[in-house]
Amino acid sequence: MTSYRSPDKKVGVPRTTPRRARSSRIPASPHPPAENHSVALTLPVPPSVNHQYATVNGRRLLSSAGRTYKAQVGQLVWLKLAQSAHRAALLARLQSEWLALSIRFYFTSALRRDVDGGLKIAQDALCEGLGINDNRIVETHLYKHIDKDNPRIEVHLTPASRP
Repeated sequence: MTSYRSPDKKVGVPRTTPRRARSSRIPASPHPPAENHSVALTLPVPPSVNHQYATVNGRRLLSSAGRTYKAQVGQLVWLKLAQSAHRAALLARLQSEWLALSIRFYFTSALRRDVDGGLKIAQDALCEGLGINDNRIVETHLYKHIDKDNPRIEVHLTPASRP
């Protein structure tokens, strides 16, 4: 379910306006250098919208294909984080800032899938794997490409330039 409430009303989300005037001195950033503040992953193409959810006793639930996809993405995210020397600083930054998400979908055919059909499950799986709330994403970019031999999605999550 999507919420359309203003993001700054949520707990733990950075304010968009300063509490008081800041001094002209720029403090040293507590964050790692720019090359260590984003996550880039290549993931499998998510199941189509028709296969992501199932209706059980009148309730709409994530299907077994959807649960399998989210578990697979969670493992890939965990492996990526395990390889990072700056994972604690990276996670701290992603958990404290507004985020921008870019997904490049590489499908086997141009007409079989919609570019937005895999957005929600890919976004949910990525954020769940990182242990962050997906309401921190304030900017989304989707691209559709064709690669018959290697269908995939390339995901890039980085702090957003503005809320």
